[in-house]
Amino acid sequence: MKSRTLVLGVALVGCTTGIWMGARTAQARSNDVNDFLRTFSQIIDVVETKYVDEVDSADLIHGAIRGMLRTLDPHSSFLDSRSYKEMREEQRGSFSGLGIVISLRGDERLLTVISPIAGTPADRAGIRAGDVIAEIEGDETLGMGIDDALVRLRGLKGTQVSIKIRREGEIELFPFTITRDDIPTNSIQYAYMLQPGVGYIRIKNFTQTTDRELREKLEQLSDEGMEKLLLDLRWNPGGLLDQAVKVSSEFLGKGDRVVFTHGRTPRSEEEHFASTEGAWGEMPMVVLINRGSASASEIVAGAIQDHDRGVVVGETSWGKGLVQTVYSLSQNSAVALTTARYYTPSGRLIQRDYKSLEDYFSPVSDDEDPLASKDPESQLEVFYTDVGRKVFGGGGIRPDVIIKPEELPDLAETLERRSWFFEFARLYRAAHQESPDLEKFKVRPALVQEFRDFLTGTKELEFTDEEFEESADYIRRALKAEILGNFHGLEVRNRVLAEGDRQIQEALKYFNEAKRMARLRANLQDKADRASAVTN
Repeated sequence: MKSRTLVLGVALVGCTTGIWMGARTAQARSNDVNDFLRTFSQIIDVVETKYVDEVDSADLIHGAIRGMLRTLDPHSSFLDSRSYKEMREEQRGSFSGLGIVISLRGDERLLTVISPIAGTPADRAGIRAGDVIAEIEGDETLGMGIDDALVRLRGLKGTQVSIKIRREGEIELFPFTITRDDIPTNSIQYAYMLQPGVGYIRIKNFTQTTDRELREKLEQLSDEGMEKLLLDLRWNPGGLLDQAVKVSSEFLGKGDRVVFTHGRTPRSEEEHFASTEGAWGEMPMVVLINRGSASASEIVAGAIQDHDRGVVVGETSWGKGLVQTVYSLSQNSAVALTTARYYTPSGRLIQRDYKSLEDYFSPVSDDEDPLASKDPESQLEVFYTDVGRKVFGGGGIRPDVIIKPEELPDLAETLERRSWFFEFARLYRAAHQESPDLEKFKVRPALVQEFRDFLTGTKELEFTDEEFEESADYIRRALKAEILGNFHGLEVRNRVLAEGDRQIQEALKYFNEAKRMARLRANLQDKADRASAVTN
């Protein structure tokens, strides 16, 4: 049985009597389990033969397994063959397919290409952002779910798949026969210069390739003049523990503890340290987190915070301090079982309470979150960073500086939810064959009016002048992002949106604080070195 550690997140008495009593206890436990299994088997038999509708035995058993694991904690889970394959592909950092990001968009939930991935078979074939995949191997996609579409589009490297594309402004469908190839599922979603001297890197998850990707992007941005780094871990759900350790180590000193784990078995007791001096240990950095930052991303944020290596800003993170080990089973399935709890370098357990699964998976308001209160010390256990700053255990990583995201006006939120900025960008590209210049493109009043006419005419949306004006700034920014993104790709779209991202723009104000903390950390190290020299 193979195992892999994820972070998604009794002593023997040496006497004859003790051994004999242990054997009896184990035998009794085994008999109890066998009795329960006989009952379970009888229930399966009754359901299969007597239930009002025909049932699938595999679905029944898989459902029972999932129910059993759900009684343990929110993150222990059963992976059927399909889920296990998808998880391994994501962790490996590649799969075999066409190289497109797809989604269900528009009122009819059409299977739409959000963006081709640069350099992939779909990109080379001429697939565009906004193209609708109308058919896959002769089967219409209307009503087809994303998972079903992905199964059909992916396959063995070197094999072919035939699709038909509906493109805005064209009457006939475009047929494509594309040869599948290895597609990288990059862990680094975006990496670019946010402004002169400031690099921006967004890590979307932690896979086998994360640390390698990060080193490459750091070198690239350094060559472009990076002197400070904004590391964005928002909406990062976690991944591989070893990659969280390696990513943290890039910014820490040799021997700095990154994380330690405690569990029931000796193998679950682990400590992880930075094995080398981080190549980027002196660069001022700000780490951005939010409610969607969980598990491995919390390990990174916690290590940076506990060692005073940078300023953590944003919102309180998810609070997942449980470590899963994945055990391979028969029928190409697996179980991801919680085997330990992890702790930040200062000793914080950040796992949120999960007595109620409904509450655990529901959004947490600031009123319910003790970490968001003005006086968390009165409700939570206090820990201390290397230089003596207070940090708090339980319920996630509380940022050093809380920055709330922008709240969209109702109209802007409606337009985003219905993907009408994206849809308008498709129409714009159909009418404008020439790619707009990244620096010169402006959203002028005529284009805003055209979009307004699209909403009131094509979409028959009703709104007041006041509502439109309230959303005007966001509308201009979203139109620019979607139009440039349609022509130039998702990273360009993200750059434009970053200009109006309140959390990103506020985070840029805290590099001076990061430098101040670096000086405190350096002074602490100098004192330790002098004390060591005196002792020696």
